[in-house]
Amino acid sequence: MAHHKSAQKRIRQTTRRTEVNGARRSRIRTFIKKVESAILSGNKQEATEAFRAAEPEIMRGVSKGVVRKETASRKVSRLAQRIKALA
Repeated sequence: MAHHKSAQKRIRQTTRRTEVNGARRSRIRTFIKKVESAILSGNKQEATEAFRAAEPEIMRGVSKGVVRKETASRKVSRLAQRIKALA
């Protein structure tokens, strides 16, 4: 257990940030799953709409430091590639 006031505060902050980051990561995964399910159903328009909603959410994760820029770009690129192949 932390004995200094600053250490106790750090514990509180870390707990809060962990919750927020976990929620944000979960939200990103949910958006990606929506795109993937639309792709699997074969509906290009639905997949495109889901992708348009997912891309900013994924990139928001980058700006908030939840995922790395390279990882997010790779995920976006692969989803776009799969949607393009639906034609």
